[in-house]
Amino acid sequence: MHETPLCLSVGHLLSYSMSDSNSTDFTNPSTFILLGISGLQAAHVWISIPFCAMYAIAILGNFTILFIVKREPSLHGPMYYFLCMLVVTDLVLSTAVLPKMLSIFWFNSREINFSACLTQMFFLLSFSVMHSGILVAMAFDRYVAICDPLRHSTTLTNPVVAKLGLAVVLRGVMLILPYLFLARRWPYCRNNIIPYTYCKHIAVLKLACADISIISYYILSVAFLVIGLDVFFIAVSYTQILRAIFSLPTKDARLKTFGTCGSHLCVILASYTTHLFSALTERFGHNMALHFHVLMDNVYLLVPPMLNPIIYGMRTQQIRDRLLQLFSHKGI
Repeated sequence: MHETPLCLSVGHLLSYSMSDSNSTDFTNPSTFILLGISGLQAAHVWISIPFCAMYAIAILGNFTILFIVKREPSLHGPMYYFLCMLVVTDLVLSTAVLPKMLSIFWFNSREINFSACLTQMFFLLSFSVMHSGILVAMAFDRYVAICDPLRHSTTLTNPVVAKLGLAVVLRGVMLILPYLFLARRWPYCRNNIIPYTYCKHIAVLKLACADISIISYYILSVAFLVIGLDVFFIAVSYTQILRAIFSLPTKDARLKTFGTCGSHLCVILASYTTHLFSALTERFGHNMALHFHVLMDNVYLLVPPMLNPIIYGMRTQQIRDRLLQLFSHKGI
């Protein structure tokens, strides 16, 4: 998931929620205030430069992938359909955060409407869940293509791919809707200040006056359900894939077959490594300055969408060849 990890950042809220749930001065703010990167406000304009560059690369790269897959009939297959789904989630995740972030950095526009804040949280959390589900679907595609290649075209038909995509979307939406429903109903009586560049769910939870222990346990359960099961299924798929690869008779055959999984493996590493680093920073980095946490959260949300199209563009021969054709025609 692309949102700051839930599983290692929820536990400390439980005692907090139980001890402060008896407040009586209830108000519901119409807006929240996003502080940006606290302590580095003077450098906001300079900090915006690398973030803008990452976002521009992500937009250009992901739309290029979509354009190439749409234009090239040979890429109209399950692997590239799942890739397009991954591209869309990357675009939504980065776009949900960056425009408001830049308005803070450039125009000091820190207010965000209460409903807009909840909407931003919904997109970040639900599309993070979808992103993880798509990685599982891509692992399943590679498993069938390598371990049972004769049945690949009959197993992963277009209707099956569409149903898998729909299941991924519904899972992301249904798991996050209960949190959004309760967050809208909670009273907020402490303050309306969020010390981040976006509406981070943990920060919003801390502002609620209600007993949030139930929803905290729910978020923790969802995190383990999503991340734990998805990583498990990916690991099982690649265990079977590696067994099939090592059973091939020649080294060239093994390398060629493994190469078809290379892009997907790199994307998995880019996604879950940044996820793990952000989780560990959140859980054990209590002595780190707040601005470091905020910077890491923003990097975590923007780096994978930037890297994924680069990885697929460089490591997938069909996409790379199509890119070269595209630029060579323009050169002529």
